[in-house]
Order: sequence, then C-alpha cells, then structure tokens
Amino acid sequence: MPATFAEKVLATKASKSEAHAGEIVKVKPDMVLSVGAATAIVIGLFSELGVEKVWDPERIALILDHETPAQTVLDANSHKIIRKFAQEQHIVHFLDVGEGICHQLMVEKALVLPSDLVLGKDSHTTTYGAIGAFAAPIDATETACLYATGETWLRVPESIKIELEGDLPAGVSGKDLILYLLGRLSSEGAVYMSIEFHGAGVGHLSIADRLTVANMSIEMGAKNCVFFVDSLTVSFLSRISKRRYEPITPDANAEYREIVQVDLSALTPQVACPHEVDNVKGVEELKGLALDQVFIGSCTNGRFDDLAIAASILRGKKVHSGVRLIVAPASRQIFIDAVKAGLIETFLSSGAIILPPGCGPCFGAHSGILGDGERCLATTNRNFRGRMGNPNSEVFLASPATAAASAISGEISDPRRIMGKG
Repeated sequence: MPATFAEKVLATKASKSEAHAGEIVKVKPDMVLSVGAATAIVIGLFSELGVEKVWDPERIALILDHETPAQTVLDANSHKIIRKFAQEQHIVHFLDVGEGICHQLMVEKALVLPSDLVLGKDSHTTTYGAIGAFAAPIDATETACLYATGETWLRVPESIKIELEGDLPAGVSGKDLILYLLGRLSSEGAVYMSIEFHGAGVGHLSIADRLTVANMSIEMGAKNCVFFVDSLTVSFLSRISKRRYEPITPDANAEYREIVQVDLSALTPQVACPHEVDNVKGVEELKGLALDQVFIGSCTNGRFDDLAIAASILRGKKVHSGVRLIVAPASRQIFIDAVKAGLIETFLSSGAIILPPGCGPCFGAHSGILGDGERCLATTNRNFRGRMGNPNSEVFLASPATAAASAISGEISDPRRIMGKG
C-alpha cells in the first residue's frame, strides 16, 4: 500500500515490512534525549527499575540547558546528579552547562540525521524533522524505560500534507510561516499528526527556517513534522557529518488526513498575541502597541541566521529607551560565529544585553522575567500566561526581524518599514 513518511520510517524502526496509521508498533530509537535538571527525575525513575547499566551509552544524549547557569541550589544539585550519572554510565553525548540549547546542539553536532528516530524528554524535540528525521517528545517515565531497554511503542500517526508554493517576501521568515499556520489550523489542528511539507516553496526555506517551523509544529499538537532531504539539506549536513544516511520519502499517492496549500509570497509578518500561540494577527493590526522588553533567542530563533537578520536591522541604531533588548545565541558555536561576524558588537552598541546560550528567559526560569503588567515581544515558541515567569505579564511571539524593528521603535513594528520593503 502507498505509505506516508511516518508509516515508512516507523515500519523500518519496528523491523516490519509496513505499518499503517493507527497501528501500535514497537520501535528502537536511534537516539534518546533528556534535557535540563528534569533529567535528574528520569535518573531517579531509571534507578527504581533496578537496572544497573543503560542499554546503550552512545545513543543517549544528556544536555544541560534549561536552568543554566544554575539559579538555585535545587538546580545545582540536580546538575550534580546528572554529571555523576553521565560519568558512571559512560554517556558519550553529555553536554554540560554553556554548550547551548539541546535542539540546536542535536543538529549542530550531528547527533541526528535524516530518517533517524529520535525520542526526547522535551516537547520541542520535533525540531529535527527539519532535516528529515522522525523526532517526537516523550515523558520522563518513558525516557527512563528507554534508558533500560532501548525499546518503546508508538502509535503510527495519521498525516497532514502542507504544500508550499512561492517564495517568502523580504522581511518574512519561517517564523511567520509557522505562526500563520497556527492561526489557520489552531493549536489543536494537528494533534498526534505527522506534518509533511511538500511543494516548490520548500526549496526557498533555509535550514534555519525549517528548524523554526519544525520546532513549533508541536504547538499545533503534532507528533512530528518533516521536511524531506533536498540539495540544501545535503549541503548543510555535508559540513557537519560524514555519517551515511538513507533518506525516507512518502509515496506519491500516500493517503493524508488533510491537505493544506500555502502561498509563501502572500505571507506578511505575523504576531501571536497573549495568551495563546494560535491567537495570531498580522503585524499591521498591532502597530503601535508599546513594549517593555524584547527577547531574541531560544531553540526556535537563536540561530546565526536569526541573529544576523536582527543585527542587520539594529546596525547603527539604538534600542528604544523604554525597552530592554535581550539576546541569547542558541549555542556556544553560534555565539563564537556571531562574535567573529561582528553581530555581538552590533547588539551591544545598540544597547542590547547578551546572555550565554540557554533556555532561561523562554520558560521563565531566570534572566528576563517580566514585571507585573509588562509586555514582551519574544522570538520564543510559547506565550501562555506566565510562560516567561510572571502570570501578570503579556508575551507576544514574532520573528527576529519583527523583534529587532520593535526594539528600536519601542512598540510592535513592521520590519519591512525599516528594511524599505513595506
């Protein structure tokens, strides 16, 4: 029978000739990810199983990124437990404080490649679909069991096909695309679905764009999201890995639950308004809304491309006197590259605050918590009430370009005005 990407890849990982949507299959993942201080909980659950050694120390990634540098004694002690576990279990892929955010590092360090099955104790594990992997989030208990056995079960998801045509206009990016899709399909529009991106428009999306879209597919409830390997993917991966991979693509006549068509050329800068990710409006509808803080970073938009577009808008300009601009590269390597390219100097000269790589501001742990009644425009992935640390504040989501333009004006602004494209 004709098969979707999800049906094909899960059949392969289950050592079956075929698998069909709705079927339960037992699979062996290529990599299991656990992040932040929460890994200490996973380790505790693993110890309760009575298993002395993890199933494969080369196929477990432990990354400290959420509460880094440690902000509390509890976090510091959790990190201590994780470091000890990594050492005792000879975990090959242990990345300590300061290396960066897990979802950037998994791709940057080639810990995931096309057609891999990656399961991670973090909701935004869907990110790796940008390079052709099947990547999905799991909970702490399932992660602990995977540490012990290397096997779990998954229900094969139904699939949604999104066909992209045209090219993104100047000032519009992958972040605007995923926000548009959230507004159109809703936060429940793809619950436990596999989202496939097709069409000529895909070729106009950079790897950074694809990572952003795949990252936030979870906000529609998706089980996974995938962009298929093309020349851009091959070129990108050739620079970071020599490991061989076999891309998996769906059959031309595969069956989809829904087919959605999008003309990229018609998109404009989008903003998700409080307190839901699918409460999306065009930037022109929010023009003039005053801001207290702007944050550029996170696993969604802290990559070099994101910093570069923001810096190009900020260059030679100053952050508005009533706004705090916070910038956080997604990894140590991105930070180094941004320094070499002069981006960090541009941010500092504009009045921005630079943070080390990490997740702190995004989920309200530290380094950017908002005051009562304050309003922040962020390039992060969620704007639920209290997401950035204070339930009495408001968080808006937008692209790095929109964020940079808004930091200059002190209010939500269309970046195309500054870029001379609108």
